[in-house]
Amino acid sequence: MGLLKQTQQQYYSGTVSFTGDGTTTIFTISTTSNLFPPTFSAIGVVNPNVEVYIDGDLYAQTFLDSLGVMTVNYDFNYTVVDGWHLLFATAPASDAVIKAVIDTSLYLNPVTSLVEDVVPYQFTTLKDIINNFVIAYTGEDKIISKVNRTDVQFHAMRALQELSFDTFKSTKSQEIEIPASLRMILPHDYVNYVKITFKDNGGVEHVLYPAIKTSDPKAIKQNTDGTYNFDINDDGVNDSPDLINPDNSDTWNAYKSATPTPINVNVEDSSEDWDLSNQRYGLDPQHAQANGSFYINDIEGYIHFSSTMVGKTITLKYISDSLGTDEEMQVHKLAEEAMYKHIMYALLSTRLNIPEYVVQRYKKERFAETRKAKLRLSNIKLEEITQILRGKSKFIKH
Repeated sequence: MGLLKQTQQQYYSGTVSFTGDGTTTIFTISTTSNLFPPTFSAIGVVNPNVEVYIDGDLYAQTFLDSLGVMTVNYDFNYTVVDGWHLLFATAPASDAVIKAVIDTSLYLNPVTSLVEDVVPYQFTTLKDIINNFVIAYTGEDKIISKVNRTDVQFHAMRALQELSFDTFKSTKSQEIEIPASLRMILPHDYVNYVKITFKDNGGVEHVLYPAIKTSDPKAIKQNTDGTYNFDINDDGVNDSPDLINPDNSDTWNAYKSATPTPINVNVEDSSEDWDLSNQRYGLDPQHAQANGSFYINDIEGYIHFSSTMVGKTITLKYISDSLGTDEEMQVHKLAEEAMYKHIMYALLSTRLNIPEYVVQRYKKERFAETRKAKLRLSNIKLEEITQILRGKSKFIKH
């Protein structure tokens, strides 16, 4: 039984373009009735499955006028006469470029007649991993004759977590503009950062380095004589049984207000900003850059940036554990076998009366499959490595 249930027409029909002529209001996308799920057909309401762009700008499906009355700009619907089509309330202008983007992550299963999610072919859902494991690895005449599905689910999720940290390509990213507060909220599914960069005018990313010689300690409110102050409102009455912590520590206030002395605008590409008085001697490489710096307050969930970063666009690349949402709980097919070996070893190592040689066998298999998955997912291409190594034969002048 094949794994592909969605037809190629359903897969490739997600984006369609038209050109307006100033009079046409109906634009037919397809006459195939089952191209999109019937739930996509909507009249007079916002359709979350469809987006329309006119001359590159998103065209709102509806809008509210000054009286609070909602007006529909266009509908997406299926009829026998026009098929799947866009119906505009006002004809798009002549020569206007119209692009319709329809969600193809949902499709109508022709066998079950149910609307299902389309999983990218290179991935296998965690649910399928658990089902396959229970069918193929447990039962009569197998090493594990009986197992609770909840046990398999627990160890599968733990395996997904562990493999996400250093095997899967699970790096996520967020791009924001640094506000005047010089702080960025850590993503809700943040586990650890890969790197933090800022974008220059050409779109090139420059790496920021952590400020390891500063921190954001919890400040304590004090009196002028150094004793701790338990007066919240400064009215002379101690009305707090606990220590009072101001919003910002003196260390953080000093750090964000300081202006670092630039050393080199782009230490990776050029050294033209250096003078000729041998100032490179004794230079600490961690400070030989002027891209900016940061440090992370894991307890409060903030990234703090140096004062030179205000107004700049930065990108945080980080890893998660792949358990944040149901959509994330999927396994790359190049690492599917590693998942099975992780689950098998975890189950055997936590059971009684399992011979030690069997446990050790699957421990070795887990290690071997994890290593194989890392090599496969590293995506090493011989031609790309060869192209890079061609530059290594150049003479380096000292």
